[in-house]
This record gives sequence, C-alpha cells and structure tokens, in this order.
Amino acid sequence: MEYTGERVIPEMMNPKNGMLIEHIARYQFAKQFCTGRVLDIACGVGYGSEMLIKQNPRIDELIGIDLSEEAIDYAKKHYSFMETSYYVDDALNPNLYQTYGTFDTIISFETIEHFQGDEVFVKNLYNLLKPGGTLVISTPFGKGKHQPCASPFHVYQYKEEEFIEVLKPFSNLTMYHQIDRTIEIPKPDQKYYLMVAVCKKN
Repeated sequence: MEYTGERVIPEMMNPKNGMLIEHIARYQFAKQFCTGRVLDIACGVGYGSEMLIKQNPRIDELIGIDLSEEAIDYAKKHYSFMETSYYVDDALNPNLYQTYGTFDTIISFETIEHFQGDEVFVKNLYNLLKPGGTLVISTPFGKGKHQPCASPFHVYQYKEEEFIEVLKPFSNLTMYHQIDRTIEIPKPDQKYYLMVAVCKKN
C-alpha cells in the first residue's frame, strides 16, 4: 500500500510525524469511552483497533468500515484480532445500520470533512448508535464550510459552531479541543487545531 499523505499508515511514517501523533492521541482519548460493540467508521488501515482493544476488556466486538478495499485488506493483514472484523462500505450508505446493526460506541476520526453530505453521514451515525451510546468524532478547525479548504483531501472546513450544528441530532454533546497530544476542554488562552466532540444518543 502506498503512503500518499491522506491516510495514516504508522508502519510507513516517521514516529515524530505530527499527523500520526495527533491520530494516536485521539484513539488513546477515545479508549475510555469504548464499551460493548464498537464501530470505527472510515477506519483506514485499522491501526486504531490495536490501541482500542489493548487492555480494554470492556470491548466485546470492534468493526471497522472503510471505502477503500486496499485499506481494508491492509487492516485484515496487519490488525486482525479476535474481536475485530473489517468491511468495505460507504459511510454515506443509508443502509449501514440494517447491514451491521447498532453499536454502543462509534469512533469517527477525520472523516466528516472528506465528502459532500455531512448531514447524511451524521444521520447514519445516529441510526447506527444504540440509545445511550457514545459517538466520538473529530474534525480540524477551519475558516468555514463555504470557504476554500487548505487540504486537497477535504471538502469542508468547519468553524466550531458549524460542527456543533451538523451534530444537532445528538442533544448531549461535550466539545474538546486538541493540540498535538493534548485533548482537553478548551482553555481561553490556548490555540488548538482540531475539535473532538463526544456525543450521547438519548
């Protein structure tokens, strides 16, 4: 599999790579929320599975879904564990919950900004989540949905209020901000680069 800069592939990246460090930090942060049946949607090459499952007996099953057949093949080869299953599918497929059932926890890192149809995607996440379940979802800060994106891989770049608005199906939301390895409730004097929302389905 070729490293293009769009997907995180730890085996092909410098351990000091900033994007890699940030992604690892998000999975480590999300681990505390993971329980029962877990979905990693747009899981990429599956490297997050190992971090979520390791020393976490609260996870019964972890399913990874990605649009890329190549990424899923890589995940099956490098990150297969007793609890994991990987599937090729589209995050915008409205029938996901009918195919895969519902989940106690959903992880969605750096996904929503990559395609048109963010409201469709959020509706899918809502349908996939069990009542009382938790969604952990992240996206970079941007200048606004209708502004040009700095990244060639992104369709949207959200202001915080826009990100919260698109997540409105989830009435219970706590917003964290991230810089490097630090993910925390935002401090007024600190500059951050990414948003991490922890949402509950009532």
